[in-house]
Amino acid sequence: MRRREFVSLLSSAAVWPLAARAQQPMLPVIGLLSGTGHNLRQLDDIRQGLNTSGYLEGRNVSIEYRFADAQYDRLAPLAADLVSRQVKLILTIQGAAAALAAKTASATTPIVFSIGGDPVKFGLVTSMNHPGGNATGTTFLVNTLGAKRLEVLHELVPHAKSVGLLTNPTNPAASVETSDLQKAARTLGLQVYLQNASNDDEVDAAFNNFVREGIDGLTFAADAFLTTRSQQIIALATRHAIPTVYFLREFADAGGLISYGGHITEAYRLAGGYAGRILKGEKPADLPVQQVTRVELVINLNAAKALGISVPLSLLGRADEVID
Repeated sequence: MRRREFVSLLSSAAVWPLAARAQQPMLPVIGLLSGTGHNLRQLDDIRQGLNTSGYLEGRNVSIEYRFADAQYDRLAPLAADLVSRQVKLILTIQGAAAALAAKTASATTPIVFSIGGDPVKFGLVTSMNHPGGNATGTTFLVNTLGAKRLEVLHELVPHAKSVGLLTNPTNPAASVETSDLQKAARTLGLQVYLQNASNDDEVDAAFNNFVREGIDGLTFAADAFLTTRSQQIIALATRHAIPTVYFLREFADAGGLISYGGHITEAYRLAGGYAGRILKGEKPADLPVQQVTRVELVINLNAAKALGISVPLSLLGRADEVID
């Protein structure tokens, strides 16, 4: 073989893999928008849902992650950025605020949400069975369980006269749940002492005011920011010996007294499955919102001992899990 032919052959061999790679189709991109930060377990739940639809991250789908770190004012620009990148769909987690930001950013980009409240009330869908528009997803029982958490608190502390309610006023779901909690408190004959908090200093100030008021117990309007401050809140509740009922099991796992809330794992897996179905061509308007109705009552007896509280047998008997 002549030298010129050999060099030409080598050049062709070097160029061919590059050309082949250039011809490979681009992976479809999902934009994931979270109201809080990186949560490995929740992201794994979503990936498992995608897998049920035949999608594996890095192999036949790519995911662009955007985390607001519980700063709700960051959600709108993060959502707009995903839309500008022309992602195939936006999957939102950790709060209705993320879903609302995505919905505002685009009326055409498909949206799959997973929230703890009523998507009809938030204006995300027209109805649960017939979402209409560009959004659908899953719901789990968190924001709608505020009154039930108050009942659990009353059963835990039957002598209670007043209870604290901690809420984040920047959360669009807060006003509805706060109203439900106040109505439930009146039914139980309890006085509610409301405190707002949307940063660390306000959380500290809220607990100082709770102590000054002499509340007998504490509960919350469910919120993504408050979830990210679980360690701070649990430490303050323990320091001031305030019996507290939380809205997610993550609090009980981290040392909180009692949690009562929806089963998020299933909701996130279903949302991942919906994302896969939309990538295959189905439309959000045709996919009914899926409701996860399973709830968990988790009691941490170590926390009860630290607070000097005896948990009633009636609650222990109903608990889905007792941490000891």
